[in-house]
Amino acid sequence: MNSTFDHLANLIVDRLANSWLTRKDLDYHIVRASMVIIFLFFGYQKWFEYEAEVLIPYISNGPLIFWLYPAFGIRGASWFLGVAEWLFGALLFLGFWNKRLGILGALGSIATFVGTTTIIPFIPNGWAASAGGFPAMVGNVPFLMKDVVLLAVSVYLLKEDVLRVLEERAAKRTISLYPSTGRASGLSRRVGD
Repeated sequence: MNSTFDHLANLIVDRLANSWLTRKDLDYHIVRASMVIIFLFFGYQKWFEYEAEVLIPYISNGPLIFWLYPAFGIRGASWFLGVAEWLFGALLFLGFWNKRLGILGALGSIATFVGTTTIIPFIPNGWAASAGGFPAMVGNVPFLMKDVVLLAVSVYLLKEDVLRVLEERAAKRTISLYPSTGRASGLSRRVGD
């Protein structure tokens, strides 16, 4: 049984290794595009009254974003978040071509999801007492848990964009040191590894 499983697993791995799935940077581009789409749709929602009302328990209990209501009011806080989400989404989108703009988008994305994940412990009645409390999520907590993954994705994009900017800078330095070759030979993909 074990050798049959190993054979099948090796066959699957070999097929996938030679497929589009392992193409260079595919994951990086899919993750970036996914974040752009998320910011586009979530930012769009913020322009409507229904979303402003839905956000009340989140913003009211957010230790890092509670100030939005005193500063902007209920609708203004929603609009502020919509503008911020569209800005960060646009910067992430422009990061396909300009990694420095991608870095700014990733930093904004990190700030967004730090702001939302810090709400989780403060949501009233967020843990089901009938199931022993934490980690049995109820109410608004399960919706916010996705932001833990989105925070990790944002950190990944930041890391990748910083590495690409460093790589580009190193390549330019090498080319200026060796102008006759016209290329940077032996440059590592992972600067600093």
